[in-house]
Amino acid sequence: MTTGGTATKPDAPPRPAPAATVTQRRWRIRLRRDRSLLLMTLPAVVLLAVFAYVPMLGLVTAFQSYDVYSGFWYSPLTGVDNFRRLLDDPIFWHALSNTLVISAVQLVLYFPVPIALALVFNEVVNARLRSFVQSVVYLPHFFSWVLVVTVFQEMLGGAGALNTMLRRHGWATWDIMTDPDAFKYLVTAQAVWKEAGWGVIVFLAALAAIDQSLYEAAAADGAGRWRRLWHITLPGMRGVIVLMLVLRLGNALTVGFEQMLIQRRAVGRDAAEVLDTFAYYYGVVNNNFSYGAAAGLFKGVLSLILVLAANKLAHAFGEDGLYRK
Repeated sequence: MTTGGTATKPDAPPRPAPAATVTQRRWRIRLRRDRSLLLMTLPAVVLLAVFAYVPMLGLVTAFQSYDVYSGFWYSPLTGVDNFRRLLDDPIFWHALSNTLVISAVQLVLYFPVPIALALVFNEVVNARLRSFVQSVVYLPHFFSWVLVVTVFQEMLGGAGALNTMLRRHGWATWDIMTDPDAFKYLVTAQAVWKEAGWGVIVFLAALAAIDQSLYEAAAADGAGRWRRLWHITLPGMRGVIVLMLVLRLGNALTVGFEQMLIQRRAVGRDAAEVLDTFAYYYGVVNNNFSYGAAAGLFKGVLSLILVLAANKLAHAFGEDGLYRK
């Protein structure tokens, strides 16, 4: 192209911005857009870091002969000796067995209860009645385990309401609170009474996310209440149920430290010894912190394996689990 006898070059196209610059701009846009949400989550992140991740530094004591006065830096290393002792300890294996048995009973008898309660609450039409019942069911979550055990003692103990009624009628009494054979069912009943109402919240949220037009279409096609429940409600809750089941399996080795500690003396060590109480009594109480840390680390690694295995199984059945594959 010429202008007044002088040749000029056409304008060159603009150079694309480097990829790093584009990424930085996107991050700035996202930070500016989500700054309110990030500020809201910041306290939770700080609490999680301080009370969950920073204490993990203490796991080094599992590989030491830890001494309180020497500290982490000067306590001698012992390698995996604490784990060898742990695996050779019959009391540890008994505690692990008790933990798995109690967890299995709770999985079968406790896990379906919040789901069933959520379905019942979803069918209650009267809003006031539903709010009242939900409040009553939620309330025990805020009770301490000391209060929960006390309530059960007043109901099922040797001098409780149940045995008082049995004596009046001349029947044999049964002190459930001190029966080792019934202990796993007792602690499951206590967990149901205390936590089932709180667990309903997640499943009610899942029910609220189901498209109501599906129920209207099914009713128009002549589907009854049970068919709507089976073909719409339960499939709509399936993702959340699988997620909670994966989390439950990951928490299978934690069956309630305070609950077991309070009732351990009443039913005996053979029935109430679980991994948490084992780490406490044979680690902290006996001043053998390294041994207790080894038991805790063993429990943590096994829980992680359970979570990953359960999540992989969920993916095999086509569910998201903890994250999408």
